[in-house]
Amino acid sequence: MTTAHGQVQTPAFMPVGTQGTVKAMTPDRLKELGAEIILGNAYHLYLRPGQNVVKSAGGLHRFIGWDRPILTDSGGFQVFSLAELRKISEEGAAFQSHLDGSPHLFTPEGVMELEADLGADIIMAFDECLPYPSTRQYAEDSTARTGRWARRCRRRFMELKQQRGTEQALFGIVQGGIHSDLRKRSAAEMVEIGFEGYAIGGLAIGEPKEATWEAAQAALEVLPEDRPRYIMGMGFPEDIVQAVSLGADMFDCVMPTRNARTGTLFTSKGKLVIKNAKYLDDFQPVEEGCDCYLCRNFTRAYLRHLFMSGEITAAVLATIHNLRFYLRMMEEMRQAIAGDGFEYWRRDFLSGLGAEER
Repeated sequence: MTTAHGQVQTPAFMPVGTQGTVKAMTPDRLKELGAEIILGNAYHLYLRPGQNVVKSAGGLHRFIGWDRPILTDSGGFQVFSLAELRKISEEGAAFQSHLDGSPHLFTPEGVMELEADLGADIIMAFDECLPYPSTRQYAEDSTARTGRWARRCRRRFMELKQQRGTEQALFGIVQGGIHSDLRKRSAAEMVEIGFEGYAIGGLAIGEPKEATWEAAQAALEVLPEDRPRYIMGMGFPEDIVQAVSLGADMFDCVMPTRNARTGTLFTSKGKLVIKNAKYLDDFQPVEEGCDCYLCRNFTRAYLRHLFMSGEITAAVLATIHNLRFYLRMMEEMRQAIAGDGFEYWRRDFLSGLGAEER
């Protein structure tokens, strides 16, 4: 993908910088790890520091000191997570701030204006993320509403693009819950509307794994192969690998950074819980052969000591390793695809993790 702030190789993993920062990271460290694009969240940035602050700073890139591509999520998932504090209507989503309880309204048009002010390279249409479980009738009604909202988003996006001359790209979001026919219908509608790329939302929120794959595959069969296809919020390494095998191109998740802060590290042989007593005097790197700063310079024993002592550096080092693991995984997949060796690589990778193939 080519954006105003550089190219992004796919398949790609986007470290999550919800509030304008990837936790425990700095922009220069992210570049060293190989991050080509990061994700921010319009909902959180709208509430704090506010879209006018970011706009006055010259946009999100200048505000956070990141000169590579940024994608902003529209806030649909965050509004969904405020189940007790929001109300959905045809107009949009009325909700109370999780910070102070103040009332707000997100409409498709308003979200497009918000994301235009934030200035990310790739922005997402405003959608309703279906809860799991949902009744069939609610799934049909909600998916249809997401389609109508997508048309309103596209209309306002094109008006803003003409007015401001921006180089942003807008992605439509496929919904439909666990129903394959609704997923296909939603995907077809998004293609009809026409977007620069397409996302599949509302998965990995508690539904059975098999239902996740059926829904994802149903949408991917309809979405065009010559546009980026993004599965939102998918985070287990084995799931990302399986999704790439189905044709997905983009991923994001808080899993590598959140797990790092609690002392769980990802390795090619599965997860490693560094606080376990067996690592007290283990002077090996977290993963032999890993090229990250942690593994090149420190031992499991030292990292465990930092966590047990409550040192901030523990979260920094663990985050470096986890993000590098994910970004290296994507690099290896790209190389394997380019060399027509993806299936061999996939079997080898999943076998190392002890994960089953689909």
